[in-house]
Amino acid sequence: SLPTTSPRDLLPPGLTHCFSPLQYGIVLDAGSSHTAMFIYKWPADKENDTGVVSEHSMCDVKGPGISSYSLNPLAAGTSLEHCLNQALRDVPKEKHADTPLYLGATAGMRLLNIADPQVSDAVLRAVAAKLKMYPFDFRGAKILSGEEEGVFGWVTANYLLENFIKRGWLGEWIQPQKKTVGAMDFGGASTQITFETRDTIENPRNKVMLKLYGQAYKVYTHSFLCYGRDQVLKRLLSKLLQDESYQATVSHPCWPMGYNKSLLLSSIYDSPCTEKERPSLALNTTVTLVGTGNGNLCTLHVSKLFDFTNCSFSHCSFDGVFQPKVSGNFIAFSAFFYTVDFIRTVMGRPVHLPSDLKDAAEIVCATSWSELLQNAPKLEKRLPDYCAVSIFVYLLTTKGYSFNNHSFPNIAFQKKAGETSIGWALGYMLNLTNMIPAEKPLFHKSMLYNYWVILILLFVVTTLTSLVTAICLLRYSKSSII
Repeated sequence: SLPTTSPRDLLPPGLTHCFSPLQYGIVLDAGSSHTAMFIYKWPADKENDTGVVSEHSMCDVKGPGISSYSLNPLAAGTSLEHCLNQALRDVPKEKHADTPLYLGATAGMRLLNIADPQVSDAVLRAVAAKLKMYPFDFRGAKILSGEEEGVFGWVTANYLLENFIKRGWLGEWIQPQKKTVGAMDFGGASTQITFETRDTIENPRNKVMLKLYGQAYKVYTHSFLCYGRDQVLKRLLSKLLQDESYQATVSHPCWPMGYNKSLLLSSIYDSPCTEKERPSLALNTTVTLVGTGNGNLCTLHVSKLFDFTNCSFSHCSFDGVFQPKVSGNFIAFSAFFYTVDFIRTVMGRPVHLPSDLKDAAEIVCATSWSELLQNAPKLEKRLPDYCAVSIFVYLLTTKGYSFNNHSFPNIAFQKKAGETSIGWALGYMLNLTNMIPAEKPLFHKSMLYNYWVILILLFVVTTLTSLVTAICLLRYSKSSII
């Protein structure tokens, strides 16, 4: 039989390090509406290099978020099996034991923990028990605070964009002259805004000091619980029913003409975000909502979800929450991206200025159910709510966060940076595996320098060989003529 030769065997000894073995890490992002599993990879000998960690693969867990399993906590663990089995295949078997596995739960579990801490603990225990059955290095399942969620999303975005530090062509560390970008996350139960600022952060609860690669960062962050997409829609339904005194049939100005649906009151008032408005009616009462597609009336009702009046600081976003003036570039991901992407791709409308978003939202609201369904049949489940959500994103960014014609164009609505999803999961893993050092690394005995020396030598040798060959051929041709 012929001997097997790998590409690595053909390289000079100094270049075999290009084939550094890979290390893997797994993070389960247990959101309010669903769970996503991300598998990351990086060269094992470059753990502290910036930008080397990338997304290897991901898996969407079928079914709702783990907080939905309050009546059957064991099922929360079972729901993860399909994706965990994929991880067994995606991560090489010899790497399983060395692969850290984390689960972080966000606003859905924060709400469940408020409603019933014992049930919340039971769900987390069931999930942890399932994760321990797998051969990975399980390092815990926990509920993230809103501030952690915001800051880790900010770390992910700036790490992927190499805004903290990057490697020079000789392997030296370079502090980029670029500023960091702000991060805006819009999940199912909460929304976060996080950005670096030079302004005074008047509320210490919103201030996070980070030291990454020897550089200090003063970061503002706030998480608004009950302002995620799903909870906003529940709160909106509650307000509409309240205004109509819980009649059997209620007009819904944010739903398209031709769309109506009957709902149990229990599906609206099953959340801490709406429980204060719970009526005295039996929760098994059914109400029918009829879409009227009225953009102006929808805007009026959605704006009532915010409180823009009370502020005990020099400046607030809404609900009395301090916020310095937004500055620099921002990346808006999760439901921010999906909402604007819908406007751009399905509705065919550009979104460059606040007025673009406002106009597009009004067009979505005025479009009939049959036309929406014809334009985007695969989005049927979420289609009725794009009017309300588009208006909410407009009001949140402009009236809430105070983006204007000058600053709004600085928001990039993105799902990924390169091939890696933007969200808190990567930043969370980088933090827990200590892959972002506080101090700036030394010059580093990087093999990159050796690579360049070898490549330059190869180039010189090749050039000289070509030159010598050319001279010999020239002499030979001259001698042949003579």
